[in-house]
Amino acid sequence: MAWKLDNPLYSLADDQENKATIETWQREKHGGLWESNNRLPYPVTFLIGLIIVTAFLVTKPIWGQRPSAELYAPMVELMDSPEVQQKATKEEKMAYLTERAMEIHKSAADTRLPGLLERHPISWEDLQLAAPHIREIKSANGPYGLESYTVVGDQVVLGNFEGSYRPDGLRERTQPWWDKGYTIDLLYVSYFVITMVLVCKRLPHFTQKPDMSKAVK
Repeated sequence: MAWKLDNPLYSLADDQENKATIETWQREKHGGLWESNNRLPYPVTFLIGLIIVTAFLVTKPIWGQRPSAELYAPMVELMDSPEVQQKATKEEKMAYLTERAMEIHKSAADTRLPGLLERHPISWEDLQLAAPHIREIKSANGPYGLESYTVVGDQVVLGNFEGSYRPDGLRERTQPWWDKGYTIDLLYVSYFVITMVLVCKRLPHFTQKPDMSKAVK
């Protein structure tokens, strides 16, 4: 079971282990067929890489992005206005508030806000219940602004992710643009790729073929 590290992309096993593996293939029969020793086809390798890259690119804007109180703050400011109150149904009220909030967010410094508002609609009932919390946070001028609070249904809570330390000694609670979820995903993708390479390279190189004429029939 010795490891050979001088040429890891060729084989991670020494010559003795590779020879023993070839001999095992020549002795054993598996379901009426004998194991060969072929390389993983290039199209399959390309497909695996394409799946990983596509998954990251396609989901980049939305992975783990939670709606913040800042997202709904324009709605809270306008929900008691005459323009909203004169709407007959709550659906009409939310359609108007969403349109106005979208206009405000499009001119905001954080370019994620319009997309986040589109992906995280809120109901009129939840907005009514969350509004007092959002107003309280905004008026309190505390250490954390609206962008650091997450809205979960009708609950407004401080974000559960922690970033770098600020000058005042507190941790940043605003989600970064690249999303914390990527750290976890990269860990598991790297673990998968490294493990597969280690497993495959412990086998004899694909140029070494078992002699099927010596296999036990």
